Order: sequence, then structure tokens, then C-alpha cells
Amino acid sequence: MKKGFFSIIALCTAVFQLYGQAEKEITAPPAGVVVYPDRARISSDALVEIPAGKSVVRLTGLSPYIDPQSIQVKGTGEFTILSVNHRNNYLSNLEEEPGIKNIRSQIEALQLKIEDEKTAIATLDEKLSFMQANRDVMSKAQAIQIEQFKALIDVYTTNIEQINSAKLRKTRLIKDYEQQVAALQQQLADRKNKGQMPSGEIAVNLSADKPLNAKLSFSYIVSNAGWHPTYDIRVDDITKPVVIFYKANVFQNTGTEWKNVKLSFSTATPWISGTLPVLNPWFIDFYMPVTVKGYGIQRKAEAPVMLESVAMADRNTFLKKEAEAAPVAVEKREGEMSITFDISVPYTIPSDGKIQTIEIQRTTTPADYKYVTIPKISNLAYLTGNITGWAQMSLLSGEATLYFENTYVGKSFLDVNQLSDTLTISLGTDPGVLVKREKRKDFTTRRTIGANKTETYSFLITVRNNKKSPVKISIQDQVPVSSNSSITVETPELSGGKLNAETGAVTWDLDLKPGETKEIILTYSVRYPRNQTVILE
Repeated sequence: MKKGFFSIIALCTAVFQLYGQAEKEITAPPAGVVVYPDRARISSDALVEIPAGKSVVRLTGLSPYIDPQSIQVKGTGEFTILSVNHRNNYLSNLEEEPGIKNIRSQIEALQLKIEDEKTAIATLDEKLSFMQANRDVMSKAQAIQIEQFKALIDVYTTNIEQINSAKLRKTRLIKDYEQQVAALQQQLADRKNKGQMPSGEIAVNLSADKPLNAKLSFSYIVSNAGWHPTYDIRVDDITKPVVIFYKANVFQNTGTEWKNVKLSFSTATPWISGTLPVLNPWFIDFYMPVTVKGYGIQRKAEAPVMLESVAMADRNTFLKKEAEAAPVAVEKREGEMSITFDISVPYTIPSDGKIQTIEIQRTTTPADYKYVTIPKISNLAYLTGNITGWAQMSLLSGEATLYFENTYVGKSFLDVNQLSDTLTISLGTDPGVLVKREKRKDFTTRRTIGANKTETYSFLITVRNNKKSPVKISIQDQVPVSSNSSITVETPELSGGKLNAETGAVTWDLDLKPGETKEIILTYSVRYPRNQTVILE
């Protein structure tokens, strides 16, 4: 019996030690956030009083979108971290965002107004009932005079009109308030209700020989956040360098606000697997057709199909831009495989999914400016800037807003996925360079000689520089390319243009002085059998 009694005591002691560990809830708002293109790494620190023995420190009020595999906890002090666990607490919801609180406040204010108007209508109904009762008493009186009766009717009519008009106005107000409440309730339903979102928690099991004050550092990855680049490209004059404003468009909808945090923007892609792919042997053999017999039909089996599997990572970008941000000091850290921009000014990013634009780099670089025009398609001259050494600018592909001579000229796309040493940026059209393409009717003919028909087309292309500085311009046109030996294409006159015989492209590179006009001629002829038809226009 004694042995069994002591066993029960030992079991109770073990259970008490297991469930009797001291638990302490702490909060640690984000101090630093590294934003990746489609997620973010949040870091925070907390000072904790740790008792002697085993205890549990629970970090609460976190985003429910934490990747459990990414959690890292480090400690400073004479204690041991036994384990780290993560969970979403559905009994503790995150605080509603300010936008939702504002909508609820508007709904409550409108509902109070509706109650006030309904109370006022009830008061008017009482007044109306009182007047109707007095009317009945007066009408039944025996000694009422005609003049008194007329005065009674006037007073009654006037008051009834006022009461009914007031009731109508208040009824309309109530209807308008109810419509506003319905719209706000729909808006509230459309938005993500953060009040129903669970709270993320990180539980740290600790062991210490004595009570002490310690520092815990937390780091974890969350989804529903990211950034994408956009650019402002400014050219004041084609004799000056191009200025590129590199901007980060950051958003987050993680359920918690990033208040006064140190932001960093990284070009790393941690979501792409770092495992080296395996190149398996590619075995080939002679193809042996197999005859399949069945139901009186003989057919050959089709050749086997080789399937290739390629792993690709696809990322969608948000191109909306809401507001410009003031320039801030930035420190750029270059790693072997990524670049990180550290913003020195703290920022607050609310959890509303809206984009904030932050300037992260401003670069002034020389550029070789050249105009390009394709007058067969458009009579506009497009200014391009060719930049060398662009790989050192740490640029990513993204939308660009173009400004030329302090004027907004449109949108473009900065594509850095080029293998060339020169990055070509499109800077929009320039009305200061005029281009015209017209057919030379006297030199455009159709003739039939023998069994062949010959069509000749001739065009005059005129360019003029109305700017105060010289310009370089590349004019592009084309001649048809024969895909049949019975069709012959000749180019009697190209005015020195370079012809690509394979594509039919013709290019002229010209230098134009201020106010200078130049003309070039493009003439080609096509000969083909007279009994055939070739569409050339």
C-alpha cells in the first residue's frame, strides 16, 4: 500500500510540474521589417523576467500569417531555450483596423439620427391626434358661431399642413439615413473583418537556474506583404544626363500594423527552392511503329511524346501608385545573390493592403540619346536613351513614369532582363522632331511585260529637327520579302539605307542640325507572273 501511495504522489508531482510551469504573456511590436517581393521578415525584441526553473514565455498579438518554419528565437542571458512552438489563438482576436472602426462609428451615428427622427415623428403624431380630438369637440359644440368655425378651420388646416410637411421631411431623412447605413454595412461586409482574425502566438519554453532579466529576439516570415519597383525617369534636355528615381511600392495586409519600423527592401526571392535541379540521362532509340489490329481496322500507333518539366516562379506586381514620398537616406547592402536597401527613416505601414511609395535610390547617369521613328506605322519620333553600366544600379523590371523637359510624357516599362551591356529606355514622343512619309505617285507604277507583271512603289520620307540642339535619329522602314521563287523583289533606290535581306528591314541613321531638314527615298519593285495575284497594299 505504501508503495502505491508513493507512486500516486510521484505522479501528481510530475503532473504539477508539467502543468504548473510559470507562463508569461508578452508583446513585442515589430522593430524592423525586411520586405521581399511577396512576403516580409519581421524582427522584434522583448525584455523578460525569467523565474528559476522551467517557464513559458508567450509572445502574443502577432499576425496569423506567420510561416512556422521561419520562426527564429535568440536569447541573451544565462538561460536555455528548450523549444519554440507556434499557434493561432482563435479565442483572442486581433484588434480591428482604424478603417473598420470608423465605418462602425458612422453606422452608430446614423442609427442615432434615425432614432431621433422617429421620436420626432411620434411627437408630431401625438400633436396631430390632439388637434383632431379638439376639432371633434369644437364641431359638436352647440353655440359655435360661423366666424369661430372659420377661424377653427384655418388654424386646423395651417397646423395640419405644418405637421404633415414636417413628418414628410423626417420620413425622407430616415430613408436617406437608412440608405447610408445599408451602404456602410455593405462596405463593412466587403472589407476583411480583422475582428474575426485569430491572433498569432509564439511560445518559448525556457529553463533557468535562478531568476533573471533576459532579452529575447524574435524573427519570422509573414505572407500578405511585399513590394514592387516603379521609376520616375526625367530628362531635362538631350544634352544632359538621365535621372532615374527608383521607388519601392510597399503594401501589407498581415493583420498587424507596422508602426515606426525600420524598413528594408530586399531583391531576394526566398520562396524559390534553393535545391539544385538534377539533369537526368536522355535516352534515345530508333522509332519502331507498332501496328494495332482491332475491329477490322489497322492503324499505326502514334510516336511517343517527350515531356519536359520546367520549374518556373511567377510573380504578380501591383502597379497602382497612390502618393509620392519625400526622399530619404538609404543604405544599400549588396550580397552575392541579392541587394537590400535600408531606409534610415522609420515608417508606419498600416495593415490595409494600400500601397505606400518610398524612394530608395536616385541615380544620375550619362545616356546616349537617339530618336527612332517608323513612319510607315506612325509619324511620331520616339526618344530613346541608351545607358551603359546599368547592371551596377541594382534595378528591377518595373513601370516607369516619363518626364521630358519638365513635362509628363507618358508611361513606359523598364525591362532590365537584357543580355546587352546597354540598357535602352523609351522616353516617349517628341513633337520637336517632325516626320512625314508620302507616296511618290509619279514613280509608283504597274506594268505588264510578257508573262510577268511588275509593280513599283516609291516613297519620300522627310524629317525635320525643330529643336535648338542637334539630334540623332534612326528611321526604320521595310520592303517586302519574297517567299516564292516566282516572285522577285528589287530595291532600285534606298538613299543609302541599310537593307536586311532576310527581314526586309531598311534603316537610316541620320544626324540633324537645329532647323535642318533631310529627305530620303525608298523605292522597291515586285515582279511576278501576270496570271497570279500579289497583295502589296
